[in-house]
Amino acid sequence: MGIRLRTFQSAAAKAALVLLPPLLAGTAAAQDTETAILPRMTATVCVDPDWAPYEIINDQGEHEGIAADLLRLAAERSNVTLTLHPTKDWGESLTASRAGQCDLLSFLNQTSQREAWLIFTDPVFVDPNVLVTREEHPFIPDLAAVAGETIALPKGSAIEEWVRVQFPNLTVVTTESEAEAFAMVSRQTADMTMRSLIVAVYTIKKKGWFNLKIAGQVPGYENHLRIGVRKDKKGLRDRLNMGVRAVSETERQTIANKHVSIVAQMGVDYALIGRIVGLFAVIFLTNLFWIGKLRQANQKLRILARTDSLTGLANRAALNDRFLVEVERATRYGRPFSIIMIDVDHFKAINDDLGHLMGDRTLITMAGLAKANSRGPDIVSRWGGEEFLILCPETDQPQAEGVAERIRQTVREHPFEAGRRVTVSVGVAVLRPGDDPDSLLHRADVALYRAKNEGRDRVRVY
Repeated sequence: MGIRLRTFQSAAAKAALVLLPPLLAGTAAAQDTETAILPRMTATVCVDPDWAPYEIINDQGEHEGIAADLLRLAAERSNVTLTLHPTKDWGESLTASRAGQCDLLSFLNQTSQREAWLIFTDPVFVDPNVLVTREEHPFIPDLAAVAGETIALPKGSAIEEWVRVQFPNLTVVTTESEAEAFAMVSRQTADMTMRSLIVAVYTIKKKGWFNLKIAGQVPGYENHLRIGVRKDKKGLRDRLNMGVRAVSETERQTIANKHVSIVAQMGVDYALIGRIVGLFAVIFLTNLFWIGKLRQANQKLRILARTDSLTGLANRAALNDRFLVEVERATRYGRPFSIIMIDVDHFKAINDDLGHLMGDRTLITMAGLAKANSRGPDIVSRWGGEEFLILCPETDQPQAEGVAERIRQTVREHPFEAGRRVTVSVGVAVLRPGDDPDSLLHRADVALYRAKNEGRDRVRVY
């Protein structure tokens, strides 16, 4: 099975910035008599120049995409001539619209903020929004139940406005583009994004981000994409509304399929594709992406990305995610939580005297000793260089000191390959009210350097 997404077909235009010749043969016949005799109106339009497959401004300065085709069709049927007002991004289009430099915005959701200067037509196109995460993220049946996660959203979008109000449990990170939001999720700098189903399918396939998946849908968060018209242009809005209502559902789907075509291969049930709506769309598209060999390869890549290649422990990137979760959980439920920071004493001398290969073997042995002498729930990681960090859930100060002392003593007594005694300095910090991961790390680091300054081979608490 596979998805084939067709790229844009360039619109034929008589002039570089004029949006209107007729889109489909015979569109004039579809107009009712009242529309046909209306005097022609003219208007300038601002668009999102980088919102594939909905709309872009191509290298020839032409407006193309699903929005462009639908807007041309509605304008033709309402006897309106549109001229493009070029901008470099969506933010500049919003600014130009507020300043009255363009009469309408082509394809956008109606929100309370936008109602301050715009009036809207009926929806031109309706598309559900879906949640996009990395493949390993669990399915999200209820976004309100997700806490402590980040969501990347394009700045100035309607979804950003909605999510900030409706889901305060999420941390919103804004981006300059749709692609950047997907990239942040792919790079693990954000947990998820919420985008339209059409944009999600198009972008994941075109960019090759097969470590991403569609992980859920938020009911009621469909994109009801409309034409936004300046408040002082009510006549223009009413005229365009006539054109919007004259576009049939079949024509809408034909235009959408021209730009984003889902083609089933290898015996796929075509009837199932026809029912890709709501949750069925989510499940089908999710399963469609995860082809066997590709899934195995991605799994290996994810493990490598979160594992220290030398010691096999969790690396810093993996621990950062878990660290925040554990701190928030302990704070929310009033549970004890501690961290242990370990540094190998005089490690530079091992590298300098015996070589980096022996230094590496020392770190591998050290990792094994730390893992063997911590407890089942503890998370042991290589923090960097010769430093190790252990997260200790449900652990108060005496318990954390006990674990730290056991590791220190075991390392001191272990016969390392280096042929010399190896010791460690250890700093312990216990979660206090108002702590976050940074403050906890700072105290553990202070305690570690106190241990070093007092002679090394010891445990100190701060």
